[in-house]
Amino acid sequence: MFRGKNYKASMELVPNEAVEAEKALELVVQTAKAKFDESIEAHFKLGVDSRHADQQVRGTVALPNGTGKAVRVLAIVKPGKEEEAKAAGADFAGADEMIQKIQTDNWFDFDVIVTSPDMMAALGKAAKLLGPKGLMPNPKSGTVTPDVAKAVQEIKSGKIEYRLDKTNIIHCPIGKASFGKDKLLKNFETLLAAIQKARPSAAKGTYIRSISVCSTMGPGIKIIARDS
Repeated sequence: MFRGKNYKASMELVPNEAVEAEKALELVVQTAKAKFDESIEAHFKLGVDSRHADQQVRGTVALPNGTGKAVRVLAIVKPGKEEEAKAAGADFAGADEMIQKIQTDNWFDFDVIVTSPDMMAALGKAAKLLGPKGLMPNPKSGTVTPDVAKAVQEIKSGKIEYRLDKTNIIHCPIGKASFGKDKLLKNFETLLAAIQKARPSAAKGTYIRSISVCSTMGPGIKIIARDS
């Protein structure tokens, strides 16, 4: 595989062995050499089996320094609640007309949908379109709630969802390279604590098997995984 000179230069900074989180995040900032502000992601390989319902790991966490990414929020609310949702920060708000737009215009100019329980039946009409894209609201992710305005505010301020994929890995953004080591470390530690707390009771053996961080264009840097 062809690797550019920036990537090769970054690889020279990356140790073969796992390092402490603080050192890894210092290095990930140094290896973000692109001309744009690269996103920083954390990856957690867990010792669970995502095929079993009692071993799922999913939840939300508010990163203290946000993600640095502008998240476009669509609020599906009862008529008359649109202005309240927009005042809370929603980029788009509406009811049946927004659902219709998704269905007929194949419209997906948003990153997250927040809705109230009384609108879930109506939104279900678009489930076949939203589900495969990971956009269907879910109570476990805090996107189905009676307090839509609060949910919108939390998402806009840096609340993210973490979720186990089919390969038993959680991938999450923890900020931008411009944040610097200290802010990234705070976000990383907050996410790690949430994942540790979410350990399923059915999980046996080592729970967190490996951790790594990387920038958008940079190499992965392994972090010492302490299973606690």
